[in-house]
Amino acid sequence: MNVNSDLHIHSKYAMATSDKMDIPTIAREAAKKGVHLVGTGDCLHARWLESIKRLPESEGILSLNDTSFVLTTEVEDSRRVHHLLIIPSISKAEELRERFMEHSRNIDTDGRPTLQLNGTEIAEYAKDAGALIGPCHAFTPWTAMYAYHDSLESCYSDLAGYISFVELGLSADTSYADRISELHRLTFLTNSDAHSPWPNKLAREFNRFEMPEITFENLKSAILRKNGMGPVLNVGMFPEEGKYNESACIRCFKHYTLQECLFARWRCSCGGKIKKGVRDRASELADLPTAEHPDHRPPYLHLIPLAEIIAMVLGHSSPFTKGVQTAWNALVKSAGSEIAVLVDSDISDLNADSGIVDAIVAFRNGAVIIHPGGGGRYGTIELPNGNRGADDGDGVESGGWVETVETRGAQRTLGDFG
Repeated sequence: MNVNSDLHIHSKYAMATSDKMDIPTIAREAAKKGVHLVGTGDCLHARWLESIKRLPESEGILSLNDTSFVLTTEVEDSRRVHHLLIIPSISKAEELRERFMEHSRNIDTDGRPTLQLNGTEIAEYAKDAGALIGPCHAFTPWTAMYAYHDSLESCYSDLAGYISFVELGLSADTSYADRISELHRLTFLTNSDAHSPWPNKLAREFNRFEMPEITFENLKSAILRKNGMGPVLNVGMFPEEGKYNESACIRCFKHYTLQECLFARWRCSCGGKIKKGVRDRASELADLPTAEHPDHRPPYLHLIPLAEIIAMVLGHSSPFTKGVQTAWNALVKSAGSEIAVLVDSDISDLNADSGIVDAIVAFRNGAVIIHPGGGGRYGTIELPNGNRGADDGDGVESGGWVETVETRGAQRTLGDFG
């Protein structure tokens, strides 16, 4: 069976996260999205772990209604590098929590704890617990492995061989990462790092795995590509949409080529600091002139959330307006889920405004225009007919989605990396 999975999210106990990130809401919204398996996130946090433990557990998977959960956590090491752990059971999560408590001051105040440990030490703890581990949003310039290290070995030392995946993050895709030959053996994960449960955040990036049924061991086999299981599709944003895609000033957002950055000594003409973009960092690390995809690498489909596509077509500044949500609900009800609409449905079967259908086709075919992000500002997308994502927005409450609107091209308030 094909299992749509978002393995990196956060709970309401993480910093800058919606208070709607609770188990029932996540389960309900994941089902609407078409996601079968969701990482719990933040499973080392005492109060969140108590919520998780109320769910029935079988073979390392917890469930509520039609949504399955696997235990996950993101941790920050002593050099600010973030790591994703996928944990086999409640008992192992409790074991890791107890061991990490000795090295953390905020394990019970932030869902993403800071550990006074390096990457190698964290990987050793993960290995002892039978957990999978890999770097989160590996290319972003603030809290990523490649922000502070030039190789897996530099980060994880003699446990580099135990690392089984790399999370690409919102500003990178396989065309970036597969220029780095040390990553060819690894499975690439595309996860949302969602800080709110609504459809424009949860599973905005997701993975599709082939496995016979949802168990921890099958997920492990799929990530390690064993026993006939493995990834069959990565879905994510265009890397140019990421807010650190190109090198740019963090004050005025002026973009620079790498050569211009070096000449200017990373200072903008406005006096602000130029932040190195993911594209330039990936090029620095690359030992291949172009991406060489190993045989196991699945296709990468570039998409944005359905509500954002509808908002672009209708000319709305927000994906939370009543008109957008009405169209979204009708499409999802007809097809069964948002992912079915965007990825799987026969386009001729979609009962929607022709402009919306044409826009979905444009995304499926990659026929959109990207205006790259950089310096902390997200990139924007333009449809072939000229419709473009808005640059501003206000808080909107309609149809059950409530949060501060975070439109493309504007600074987002519920924090995420990429």
